Amino acid sequence: MLPILEKNTIDREEETSRVPHFDHGGNKMAFISLGCPRNLVDTEVMLGTLIHHGYEPVEEVVDADYIIINTCGFLEASRKESLETIGAALSDKKATAKVIVTGCMVQSHKESIQSSFPMVDYFLGSGDVQGIVRAVQSQEKGEQVTNSRSYLEAGDVPRTISTPKHYAYLKIAEGCRKRCAYCIIPEIKGPLKSKAVEQVLKEFRALRSRGVKEIILIAQDLGDWGKDFGYKKSDGLIFLLKELLKEEGDFWIRLLYLYPDEITDDLISLMQSDARICRYLDMPIQHVNNEVLKRMHRATSKEQVVSTIKKLREALPGIFIRTSLIVGFPGETKEQYKELCDFVSEYVLENVGIFEYSKEEKSYSASLEGHLPDAVKRKRKNHLAKLQAKAVSKKGTSLIGKTLRVIVEGYHPESELLLVGRHEGQCPDIDGLVILNEHSLVDAFGDWYEVEISDAVGYDLVGHVVSKA
Repeated sequence: MLPILEKNTIDREEETSRVPHFDHGGNKMAFISLGCPRNLVDTEVMLGTLIHHGYEPVEEVVDADYIIINTCGFLEASRKESLETIGAALSDKKATAKVIVTGCMVQSHKESIQSSFPMVDYFLGSGDVQGIVRAVQSQEKGEQVTNSRSYLEAGDVPRTISTPKHYAYLKIAEGCRKRCAYCIIPEIKGPLKSKAVEQVLKEFRALRSRGVKEIILIAQDLGDWGKDFGYKKSDGLIFLLKELLKEEGDFWIRLLYLYPDEITDDLISLMQSDARICRYLDMPIQHVNNEVLKRMHRATSKEQVVSTIKKLREALPGIFIRTSLIVGFPGETKEQYKELCDFVSEYVLENVGIFEYSKEEKSYSASLEGHLPDAVKRKRKNHLAKLQAKAVSKKGTSLIGKTLRVIVEGYHPESELLLVGRHEGQCPDIDGLVILNEHSLVDAFGDWYEVEISDAVGYDLVGHVVSKA
């Protein structure tokens, strides 16, 4: 269930009048947001819009009059999770509650949802976020699924931040202009649509004015921002970052989903010039064997990937690099897989997400020969994960004795004797944490502190607070 932690709306100078409309027997709503942070931003817009219209958020499905599920349709596993979530909500809801299903799976596999759950009350396309009020207020079953496959905030659109008050996501683009062989994102989300720089700045300032310290820029590929406006390579992203960095104050800008071919010397120089850009990059590489990369329709070779990693580490000592890898792509041989394993052991990236290849019927790769059995893909994934765990353990050990700037987030989920936080190399929800076993100097959550690292446990670090940053 999406936690409602912060009820500030952004993109509005002042609170405007609210006119309640709840014709369905109540005004309580519960959101469930699945999938990526881009989905979460859409959920926050729908949440803010309904709050603006007088609806009240609750955290439990059983208490809700309206249940809105924002689905993910990217992979077979995510569609399965979406279907399970819809089924559970229909089972748990009270008899009078209305269920609305929206998001990527509605856009790409609505018929599958309808055949499994004909009792769903309303369907809303992934690009039709602003139709949420109509969906809630409709007295009959219905749908609004248009050709607008992705949504970008514009103007004074309410948004309620659901993340802890010190960080938030800022979506700067939707859709994708790349055509990776295994991916159906362009089919689901449509072509690249960049958000105007004026709108990005407006949202950035609104978040900062509400005390957000860490703003995480998201898109399918950040480096593509502005290419629909005429920019080349990552020149658009560099321009946008320079505009954001003109803002005064101390904050973190975190870059998620930046493909290796977009990481130019100019972008690295900009990161060098301002420490407010986190020494962190999420750089999906997917594989390193050149033949596999060619079949994947990737834009970079192994040599270019290795060169980019070396440049980043030379120019930005201590940078933390996250990547994603796919094992079991059609035709992947034992030798090609071994090359990937050797790369993981040699270059030791700080965080690696490992995925088994998923055959998506609308993807180019679905028609390729040489699809591997699920058991082979699973075995390769598990083996590569063990290699990565060993590499990360050594990396964590190298940080022992160092002092890192950590944003303290709250109590450890297993003990209130411990606190947890993150340094700039740890992204919320997907990376490890810093566990604080001595924190007497901490007087507020969501603030930065200097922490000396004393141990490393898997992907997590252990340390004690030495001062307020």
